[in-house]
Amino acid sequence: MKFNQSNKQNQRISRISERTLVIGTDIAKHNHVARAFNYRGIELGKRCLFQNEDSGLLNLLAWAESIKQEHGLTDVLLGVEPTGHYWFPLFHFLKQRGIEVVLVNPHHVKKTKELDDNSPTKNDIKDAKVVAKLVIDGRYTQPQLPEGVYADLRVLMNQRDRLSGDLNRVKGRIHNWLDRFFPEYKQVFKDWEGKASLITLMNFPLPQDVVTAGETTVVAIWKKNGIKRAVGPKRAELLYRKARKSIGLTEGVTAAKHELAMYLEQYAMLCRQNEELMELVANLVEQIPGAAHMMGIPCIGLITVAGFLAEVGDLNSYDHSQQIVRHAGLNLWENSSGLHKGETTISKRGRCRLRALLYRAVLTMVAKNPEFRALHQYFTTRRDNPLKKKQSMIAICSKLIRVMFELGRKQKNYDRSKILGPHREAQMRKAA
Repeated sequence: MKFNQSNKQNQRISRISERTLVIGTDIAKHNHVARAFNYRGIELGKRCLFQNEDSGLLNLLAWAESIKQEHGLTDVLLGVEPTGHYWFPLFHFLKQRGIEVVLVNPHHVKKTKELDDNSPTKNDIKDAKVVAKLVIDGRYTQPQLPEGVYADLRVLMNQRDRLSGDLNRVKGRIHNWLDRFFPEYKQVFKDWEGKASLITLMNFPLPQDVVTAGETTVVAIWKKNGIKRAVGPKRAELLYRKARKSIGLTEGVTAAKHELAMYLEQYAMLCRQNEELMELVANLVEQIPGAAHMMGIPCIGLITVAGFLAEVGDLNSYDHSQQIVRHAGLNLWENSSGLHKGETTISKRGRCRLRALLYRAVLTMVAKNPEFRALHQYFTTRRDNPLKKKQSMIAICSKLIRVMFELGRKQKNYDRSKILGPHREAQMRKAA
């Protein structure tokens, strides 16, 4: 079944009938604005100003019900411009009460706000009308908010991204500290995150501390903390020799030791939190049908599958994998007119985290997965329309979406022979 965006829009337009009350809302942090229209775009009643709380949302429902009764309408379609995260409580509240909520792209609101009055004026009242008019034209999307295990997974993976960012910042600060006070340290321990290195930094952070303690004491501390292999007297001798000739700063060392201790404490805490979080993620992924089949793809692991499902949600809610390609902003667009043929690029209108996750996964797969490496070679060396390397990577991202969608939805095992297909294999043999 081929995905057709025009058919989807026709279905959205058909959703609105003579009996439909269309409400456009402009969402803010505290105060919202709503305006009501019929299917022809004629405004009904006065606008409604309501607050972001239970009583305010009940006022919105009472206002909508009064307009329905006055004009003999039967159902309500409420459009929201999803700016920020303030619309989530509104969506949850109205969904529980049987009101259908749809989303209007903020970019579309910005582009069409001058159609009615030919003015760049922007305010909440005007935006509510623009949102409603876009809904009437069928230019809206139905929100695919994750539920159940997928909602938990999205929260955890978002938290993992924040933890990873915090951890990278702490690592950078420790690197900065070593460059200032013990620049030779990395010549002794190439990986300062190793167990022996962390014990050394906690007990002998400064070159002066290493020299004062001596080689024997350093080795004894290592052995006391369970370091029995890899490092020993030779490594302690090298550390002592580098410490004696260190060019690190010697002023402010008391505060410097306190600074490093704080960084190491933050580092240990973030590592522990990340491990605990990934255990929860692994337990959730085990509950999702098809997740194990997706992890059967070589070079695809828990983080990739969990991140993919967190961004996409339930695969059964999609009719075609091309919907996920658009969701990720990987669909192509061009700027052509007359004789001018513009360059074709990806739209980048979608979830940037999903797009970044797929690209990172493809980087590894092109390097280590034989089928995807062969596919990359085919895209970049084929006789007709050869792609640049980065274009090939983007094409493989879309390919990976289709593969994961097929395996996850139908719960099928990974089949290496179907990645290239007989047509491409024949072309590659012919080119060779």
